[in-house]
Amino acid sequence: MIKGRINEIFESLQGEGIYLGEKQIFVRFFGCNLGCKFCDTRLSSFKEMTPKELIFEIKKYSGPHHSISFTGGEPLLQKDFLKEVLPLTYKEGYKNYLETNGTLPDELAEVIDYIDIVAMDLKLPSSTGLYGFWKQHRKFLEIASRKEVFLKAVICHDTCSIDLVEGLKLIKEVNEYALLVLQPDSEEDEALKQKLEYCKEICDKHGITACIIPQIHRKVGIK
Repeated sequence: MIKGRINEIFESLQGEGIYLGEKQIFVRFFGCNLGCKFCDTRLSSFKEMTPKELIFEIKKYSGPHHSISFTGGEPLLQKDFLKEVLPLTYKEGYKNYLETNGTLPDELAEVIDYIDIVAMDLKLPSSTGLYGFWKQHRKFLEIASRKEVFLKAVICHDTCSIDLVEGLKLIKEVNEYALLVLQPDSEEDEALKQKLEYCKEICDKHGITACIIPQIHRKVGIK
């Protein structure tokens, strides 16, 4: 029987993105295929769970909830487990909200039918310290656009406007109506006001709707 590697399950308010403040059940998957320099979720442990065991734990939380946030790590690294779990949560009447780094389009294609909302990262190379994932992001956004999708780009002092423009062109070509969240690096956000405003102006110039939303849960001390 397939088992998932789950770091934790908890109930809280969504602390970032366009569903800020919504009550969700969070299922945090262990493991990630990237190593972004700004990453604030370094996981060191997990518990193996069957799909039915996970559903049992989820149902311990009394509603109503906006959705179940499948987060990580990177949930799509365990797409075979997701293929078993997502139909079960659907059957129980939950909305499925996927938080993802947007680099595994083939895996997304296998589970997209059971996902309601995709919160997709746009990994800008100058922000992450990694190479660009433009090809993967393009294919990923094409698939994600079959459902509700928005994107998040972390803005750091090192973020280069050339990278942002490249990302905006991609959004414009694939789904010009997808909203982009400019999210300040949680370690630098107090000193990024001018940088964020500049990035917002670039988005406006390219005809992409963007908003600046920090990680509020870190500011107010909720999980």
